[in-house]
Amino acid sequence: QVRLVESGGGLVKIGESMTLSCAASGATFSTYVMAWFRRAPGKEREFVAAIRWSGGLTYWPDHSQGSDQGRIIISRDTAKNTVYLQINDVRPDDAGVYYCAATVAIARMAWPRPQTYDYWGQGNQVTVSL
Repeated sequence: QVRLVESGGGLVKIGESMTLSCAASGATFSTYVMAWFRRAPGKEREFVAAIRWSGGLTYWPDHSQGSDQGRIIISRDTAKNTVYLQINDVRPDDAGVYYCAATVAIARMAWPRPQTYDYWGQGNQVTVSL
């Protein structure tokens, strides 16, 4: 059974950096796509970034190309079965509950959709302060 456990985040000051981790277990993840989503207060779950486990191909929301793509970094450590989300220069709108998600690899165009993913972590709260 696939299990995803997020850690990291918590209280972060504007301008600082933070890293979220997602420890994955229960499957051979070489064929998986892993993603991070964020649910801000009062908003729908929003796609943040995704990475294909094999080869490390990444994907970002269309609106972030050229901006958040350099500020937000998704990576994975295949030896540790862990996916990371690093956010630099944290902004107020980075606040929310962050979820790690996983699915067997499918077409890249489906990666931003929450319904694509079969497995989810419990979520990790990130609060941004002055």
